[in-house]
Amino acid sequence: MENMPLLVLIISAIVKIVIIVHLLLIGVMIMIWAERRVSGWMQDRLGPNRVGPQGLLQPIADGLKFMFKEDIIPDHVDKPLYVLAPAMLLVPALVIVAVVPFGSSITLFGYEILLQIADINIGILYILAITSLGVYGVVLGAWASNNKYSLLGGLRSSAQMISYELTLGLGIIGILMLTGNTLSLRTIAIEQGAYPWHWNFLIHFPAFLAFTTAMFAETNRLPFDLAEAEQELVAGYHTEYSSMKFAMFFMAEYMNMIVGSAVVVTLFLGGWHFFGLENVGGPVWSGLISFGIFFVKTAIFLFVFIWVRWTLPRFRYDQLMNFGWKFLLPVALTSIVVTGTLWIMTGSGSRLVVGIGNVVAAFIVVSIVAGLLVMNKTPEPAMQNDDPQITPSALDAIE
Repeated sequence: MENMPLLVLIISAIVKIVIIVHLLLIGVMIMIWAERRVSGWMQDRLGPNRVGPQGLLQPIADGLKFMFKEDIIPDHVDKPLYVLAPAMLLVPALVIVAVVPFGSSITLFGYEILLQIADINIGILYILAITSLGVYGVVLGAWASNNKYSLLGGLRSSAQMISYELTLGLGIIGILMLTGNTLSLRTIAIEQGAYPWHWNFLIHFPAFLAFTTAMFAETNRLPFDLAEAEQELVAGYHTEYSSMKFAMFFMAEYMNMIVGSAVVVTLFLGGWHFFGLENVGGPVWSGLISFGIFFVKTAIFLFVFIWVRWTLPRFRYDQLMNFGWKFLLPVALTSIVVTGTLWIMTGSGSRLVVGIGNVVAAFIVVSIVAGLLVMNKTPEPAMQNDDPQITPSALDAIE
């Protein structure tokens, strides 16, 4: 890459950008179809099966429906912020994918081209910084709508995202400590190796669970969709939106799911590695196979997104905040302390000991926190026999 001519570097970057952006848009369409089909399968119903074979053209029909719907902008909204908000939620998802390595490399015309748009040495910081911008789209959309339900959804989302972003960042620290103090996603993926027992999800299993849960909350998916909660807030922060502006919010959710799954695969699941299959073939085929492995891992994780949505009920808001602050945050902090301590004590040589220590420490912390919460819970007073009883005559008197 260092010896590549500037013109070749620019052309390869443009080609990769075009390919990845189109793959993301196609991925959004596939996820819209998969969400409905998988949920139908889980609930023993059909799902969409009329538009195209097995309903495959349903996302196109939905897109056309949004395009031809009337684009209504209510009189009471703050128009500049109202129009800007959907883009502020969609653009960060498109920008984050620039640093995610989606394969090894291919050799064309004598040049080795990395399957990554930009391999920067602060990739982790870049992802955390851009991810935090997504909350502005939600909050501005809620505020600009000048609607009480939208405002409540925006306030919920801002508190939720800020709370869970702490866990999102702390869950990565243990990986950075054991990966040569690098912030490059490509280096992190390479150092995990080809075999699953060397991947970070086993060594940092509590941090993996905490990071994944925080990512669910960041994407406002069930059971963390308190920002929308149609039973309470009609639709939350996008209540006043219609046509393509609402479609952009809809697309942003699925695009964030895809990008988030790709980040988890890179950090915890070995990236494009799988038992050495990524090295099979020549300089071109090995790159394509590595891309296929990365694609399959990401697709499996996206299935988990759908699976969780149609399995778990929505949390209450106090449960949501308690879970983030009182369980996930202590687990992430404990993982950092245990990883550093055991790594030094074992002479930087035993990842197995670090992995076991992390699991044991997380179990102890969760048990202690749960015990303290049970002890501090105020019991409800039992009804006494001398309490006044409400009779039909008393109800008549009240009326």
